[in-house]
Amino acid sequence: MATLLRKVWESVSARSSSTSHSPLQLTSSSATSSDSSLGPCFDSIPLDILLQILRLVGPKDAIKLGCVSRAWRSLVSDNRLWIYFLQYYQGHDDPWDSVFFAELNLRSGYPLQTFPSRTGELSFMRIYGQRAQVSGSVIIDGGSGYCKFGWSKYACPSGRSATFLEFGNIESPMYARLRHFFGTIYSRMQVKPSTQPIVLSIPICHYDASDSWASMVNIQVLTSSELISPDTDSAKASRRQLKDAIHTVLFDMNVPAVCAVNQATLALFAARRTSGIVVNIGFQVTSVVPILNGKVMRKVGVEVIGLGALKLTGYLKELMQQNNINFESLYTVRTLKENLCYVAADYKTELSKDTRASMEVPAMGWFTLSKERFQTGEILFQPRIGGVRAMGLHQAVALCMDHCHAAELTCDDTWFKTIVLSGGTACLPGLAERLEKELHETLSPSLANGLRVIPPPHGPDTAWFGAKFISN
Repeated sequence: MATLLRKVWESVSARSSSTSHSPLQLTSSSATSSDSSLGPCFDSIPLDILLQILRLVGPKDAIKLGCVSRAWRSLVSDNRLWIYFLQYYQGHDDPWDSVFFAELNLRSGYPLQTFPSRTGELSFMRIYGQRAQVSGSVIIDGGSGYCKFGWSKYACPSGRSATFLEFGNIESPMYARLRHFFGTIYSRMQVKPSTQPIVLSIPICHYDASDSWASMVNIQVLTSSELISPDTDSAKASRRQLKDAIHTVLFDMNVPAVCAVNQATLALFAARRTSGIVVNIGFQVTSVVPILNGKVMRKVGVEVIGLGALKLTGYLKELMQQNNINFESLYTVRTLKENLCYVAADYKTELSKDTRASMEVPAMGWFTLSKERFQTGEILFQPRIGGVRAMGLHQAVALCMDHCHAAELTCDDTWFKTIVLSGGTACLPGLAERLEKELHETLSPSLANGLRVIPPPHGPDTAWFGAKFISN
C-alpha cells in the first residue's frame, strides 16, 4: 500500500506546480478527521487532478487504494473514474451512456424493468467489477442475405459472410444447413464452441413452414391489401420450429449458453431504446415492427413489404442496362448502390437537377451515375415504378402507427413515435429525412406530433451492436 501511495504522490509532485490554483479542491472539512482525510499530502490537491492520477494508476490499484480509508474509498468510487475505466480498460468504445442504457434497462432481462434513471444511483465501480467477470460472447447476426460475426469485447464485427451465396436460406429450420453455418463461423473465429456463450439474432418475420424459399422470393408481388403479416398459429409454430432447430444445433455443438433475440429488438437496443417501431430493410423484404418494452407486438401487427436490398440492387441493374452502362457483375452494381445512391427529399425536384457522380470500383474501372442515383431508392416510397405492387414505406409505417394508437397498450401514446431504421439499405443518405417528411404529410397532426426517425445507429451492423449491449 505504501508503494501505491508513493506512486500517487510522485505523480502529484510532477503536476503540482501547474495545477495548484484549480477551483475544484477538496473541502477543508475533509481533512479534519482521519476517516475523512486523504492524508496531509493529498488534502490540498484538486479533486480533478486526483482523479486524473487514479486513471493512470489503473482499476486494480485504484481498488486497493480504496482500502486505505473512507475518504479514499469515497474518492475511488467516483463514477467518472469508472466510466473511464469501462471505456479504456474493458474495450467499450461506445459512449458511456450506452453502458448506462444497458445497465438501466437490459440487466434484469425479460420483462424489461427500468431502474431509477439517475446516474448517481448506479455504481459504475460495481458495474466494472461485474463486467470484468464476463469472459465475452460470440455474437452472430445472421440474415437471409449477409451475416456479421465477432467477439463481444471487440469494437466491431470481425468477419462477414454472404449467407445467401455460401449457405442458402439459413432462416429455414434445416439441421444440416444450420450446423454447417454455425460450424463455419466458429471455425473462422478460431474458437471452440464449448468455450464461449453465444448471442445471436433471429429473423424478424419467419413465414409459415409450408412456405418455400421460392414463395419467399415471390412475396414482392403481394398487393397492398396483403401487407400485414398475420400472427397465425402456423406462423407461431414456424418461428418456434426455427428457434428449436437453432438451439438443438448449438447445444449439440456443446455451446454452454444461447441467447437468441429478435433482430428488430436488437436494432432498437442499439439505438438505446426499449420501445418504438423498427423499420428493417432486409435482403428480401422490409419489416415494420412495433416493439413495446423490448417485446414485439405481433398482435398489433408486423407489416411486411415485399421489397428489400436485393430488389433495389436489381432495379439499379435495370436502370444501368437501360442507359447502356456496362458492368460485369452484381457486385459492381451493389458497390455503386452503397456508395453513390441516395434518397431524394423531393423526387420531382431532383429530376431537374444535374446529379452526376463517379467512382472507381476496384478491378472494374470507373462508373458514372446520374438520375439512377436517386431513382433506385425511390422505389421504397413508390414501389410501382420498380414493378412492385405494394404500399410505400411511409404508408406501411403510418399503418403500423395507426394500429399502435388504436391498440391503446399504454396510457403513454408516444412509445411508437420513435422509428429506428435498420439494415444496410437503410443507410442510404436522405432516407430518414424523407421518411419523416412523408409521415408528417400522411399522418394526422396528433400522431405526427413528436415523431422522430433515427438512422441506423451503427450502420449495417446495428443489430450486431444491439447484441453486444446484451452480451457485455
